[in-house]
Amino acid sequence: MEEAIASCDKALKIKPDKHEAWNNRGIALGNLGRLEEAIASCDKALKIKPDKHEAWLNRGNALGNLGRLEEAIASYDKALEFKPDLHEAWNNRGIALGNLGRLEEAIASYDKALEFKPDYHEAWHNRGYALGNLGRWKEAIASYDKALEFKPDSHEAFYNKACCYALNGQVDLSMQNLQRAINLNPDKYREMAKTDSDFDNVRSHPKFKALIKG
Repeated sequence: MEEAIASCDKALKIKPDKHEAWNNRGIALGNLGRLEEAIASCDKALKIKPDKHEAWLNRGNALGNLGRLEEAIASYDKALEFKPDLHEAWNNRGIALGNLGRLEEAIASYDKALEFKPDYHEAWHNRGYALGNLGRWKEAIASYDKALEFKPDSHEAFYNKACCYALNGQVDLSMQNLQRAINLNPDKYREMAKTDSDFDNVRSHPKFKALIKG
């Protein structure tokens, strides 16, 4: 990543108004966690080319990672103004809305992402998570199933399905999905399940005890 930044800096010395280099520099800085610098770099790209949707998207991602969610949404909205079918912007906008507790709006945003990219497993998964937070377990499970259709080894989807089934009192289905998640990532999901309140209804069940024991 440092090399990528150095390469962009070199290009910008030769051509300071090269918006692609400012944008790529912003991506590299964001990947290094240097988020304020990433935003400044995206801003430089946008000063040169105000309709550069990629820079609005990357700016939104950096703002979202800083927890500046309203600003992130505004940035995604600008990206979508210039490229309405930018599925990543719809998805990431949904994440920001979900983090603000605006779950119905988040679901609508994921639906837009899926309208443009129906096999977008991340959006199906995120949609399921928002539906689960609204207590709409059946719809959430259906959304996770779609995520798994496109990414069959999505351990997150199996785990969150297990949570939905547990909260809905469907113990056997919950244990089946928890088993799948643990098979794919044993350390992570055994530890998570031990303290996850979603499993409080099934905690005393022998199958649950056996699964978290290993």
